[in-house]
Amino acid sequence: MLINTFLFIACVAAMEWVAWFTHKYFMHGPLWFLHESHHRPSGEGLEKNDWFAVFFSMPSIVLIWFGTSGSPRLLWAGLGVAMYGLLYFVFHDVVVHRRIALRLRPGGAYMRRIIQAHMIHHATRTREGAISFGFLYSPPVARLKR
Repeated sequence: MLINTFLFIACVAAMEWVAWFTHKYFMHGPLWFLHESHHRPSGEGLEKNDWFAVFFSMPSIVLIWFGTSGSPRLLWAGLGVAMYGLLYFVFHDVVVHRRIALRLRPGGAYMRRIIQAHMIHHATRTREGAISFGFLYSPPVARLKR
């Protein structure tokens, strides 16, 4: 059980790096044609950017499937990837962008820092010049502002 717990936590943590890398080098690169809809939201339901949720869910689905089909360690890896997806959705889409109307008012220094860093990221409407590509981790806001 200790190895399974480690795999779960390691996959959640590793996905932050995967998300940062993908966001910086692909979403703000060759896949900007999809991600641009997120930097210029219409406020009308789904965005082209939402296709990334489908893309990022695939590794989790595959890992969970293999995990339930004879390779149990892969189940925990897949659940870790899925947990990151859930955390991302709740933080990014619900708390920050309020795509689902809830009366949630996040408090605490960590949440304020992450939300502020994400808003700094969205200060640019183009693929160039953006900073702070993480979703659940951000350098201190004072450093980002410099």
